[in-house]
Amino acid sequence: MIYKNPIIKGFYPDPSVCCANGRYYLVTSSFQYFPGVPLFESDDLVNWKQIGHVLTRKSQLPLEYAHSSGGIFAPTIRYNDGTFFMVTTNTTTGKNFYVTTNDIYGQWSEPIFVEQDGIDPSLYFEDGHAYFMSNGTDDDGNGGITQCEIDIKTGIKLSESKTIWKGSGGRYLESPHLYKIGGYYYITAAEGGTEYGHMITCARSRNIWGEYEGYSQNPVLTNRNLGGYAIQGVGHGDLIQKQNTGEWFIVHLGFRQIDMWQPFHHLGRETFLTPVKFNSDGWFTAGQNGTTVEEFEIQGDFIQTGKKSYSFADTDEWIYLRNPDFSKYETSGEKFVLYGTENTLDTHTPTFTGIRHRDFESTVSCDVHLSGANSEAGLTVYMDENHHYDLAIMENSGKYQAVLRLNIGDAKYIRNSIELKSSRAVLEIASDNFVYCFKVRDGENVYDFGSAQTRYVSTEVACGFTGVIYGLYAAGKDCKAEFTDFSNNYV
Repeated sequence: MIYKNPIIKGFYPDPSVCCANGRYYLVTSSFQYFPGVPLFESDDLVNWKQIGHVLTRKSQLPLEYAHSSGGIFAPTIRYNDGTFFMVTTNTTTGKNFYVTTNDIYGQWSEPIFVEQDGIDPSLYFEDGHAYFMSNGTDDDGNGGITQCEIDIKTGIKLSESKTIWKGSGGRYLESPHLYKIGGYYYITAAEGGTEYGHMITCARSRNIWGEYEGYSQNPVLTNRNLGGYAIQGVGHGDLIQKQNTGEWFIVHLGFRQIDMWQPFHHLGRETFLTPVKFNSDGWFTAGQNGTTVEEFEIQGDFIQTGKKSYSFADTDEWIYLRNPDFSKYETSGEKFVLYGTENTLDTHTPTFTGIRHRDFESTVSCDVHLSGANSEAGLTVYMDENHHYDLAIMENSGKYQAVLRLNIGDAKYIRNSIELKSSRAVLEIASDNFVYCFKVRDGENVYDFGSAQTRYVSTEVACGFTGVIYGLYAAGKDCKAEFTDFSNNYV
């Protein structure tokens, strides 16, 4: 069958995958959002369903001081001897740690820390031994892909940390994973930066501690030289073998430009699947001549499906900023009630909950009922504190108005406003590749509030590692906002 990339759309970067009990499980980065590390399940590597998050408690995920694009980086998921392991870095605390579970649908353990620096950690298991690797510095101060053996029950190092590979020469060496295939230990890594120069490279050795020989034809996968091509930033991958066919694939991140000739992306770095072919000499390359394209072939008799509509009932999809005060939220499948504070969207932790913007053409709408003096609530197209478009209801001296406020770095202004008949209105945002369009329905009247370009909430403008979130928010210490009839639909 032919499948299309990306296989998981929207802000789901740095994917890692494992196989257990005939199914596949995948995790991605979550940065400053809570709960952390989205968790997916699949029967075929193409169709994925989110089944929850790995980090669901503040004790696992302290994010109070996380800046935008801080927090949780690059998780790895592994399965060994009946136990799942997820290892990651909380860049806010500077600690590498892992959590475990024997029930993939249940709760995960408290963090177990490993005293090795760097980010993008990974685990490898063999013959009762557990090895931990990251891109950091070893005990002698050498930088690169660094490895140690650990006690998997405690995280205590059983060996010194040793740098075993320094990459192929690209900048920002990261994302190491270790595999044993056909008598060789293979390291895959990402180089070039998670931008337009991103790439996946590999090396191999007969000994787990090296020396590792880099592949002479590195990189094994990159789209870095494909000008005028929609899929860019390909890198940061994890190998997986399809169990019933023996095919090899790599799950990896990439992003889609808004246009072939306009280098902006706002949906975030997404999850792609690319076939891998091993050569007669044991090395491998991926994709179409080492590049990722939109369509590939995979063996199987199934149909690729894609969810087109989201609502309040999709409880696994909704996320919060940092460590939220849940006393400010009342959530159900029918209605969300948010209580504001003095924090706004321009500050660290507002009253905010959101769902990822997943594809270019979309509509999101919600009925919003506001109460409270000097309060504000509505929908936001949110990239970070300094880059967001807000369609909101505001109260001032007993009067209500709907406003569209654009926040682009230091340029913050009210683009449009109308006085409302009451404290209630339906707010709607529609999008295509290039613009967000805003409408307000006040009773029988519908007002067109104009549009704002997607490029100004793109990564190229805002910087960072996340993507746009469609958010609900409330602001003002006396604010109470009721959100009903929420829908988020895609073409």
